[in-house]
Amino acid sequence: MFNLGELSELKIESKIGQLHKTSEEVYSFLSDFNNFSNLIPADKIKDWQATEDSCSFKVEKAGKIGLQIIEKDPPSLIKISGTEEVPYKFNFWIQLKELNEADTRIKITVNAKLNPIIRAAAKNPLQKFIDSAVDKLEEAFS
Repeated sequence: MFNLGELSELKIESKIGQLHKTSEEVYSFLSDFNNFSNLIPADKIKDWQATEDSCSFKVEKAGKIGLQIIEKDPPSLIKISGTEEVPYKFNFWIQLKELNEADTRIKITVNAKLNPIIRAAAKNPLQKFIDSAVDKLEEAFS
């Protein structure tokens, strides 16, 4: 049996997406949370609010979530973490790699510390969410 209070690390990587823009164009878009509203599933997220470096929203069955950009490394990396209002620790990073001026690859990696029950319940929805975000970015930058 396991301890429900014990936290373990969950790491999820998205599929690698192909965007038909330069890494600078993609980075500029993704480094501003005001641009994220079109990437999130409107049927699952309510009360979206954003500034350039932070955002908050409500997720069905999960409550209020806040995100903030904690590191920027133009034009290849954006690191994001949860704010204090989030009851669990997590971060994610968006990696960009430009192969040529009309071919930038993107990967999103999520790292969270969760108890075993939340971890089991969150793994598949998180995987679907980040893969869906990559799909939406591919559509937006095609």
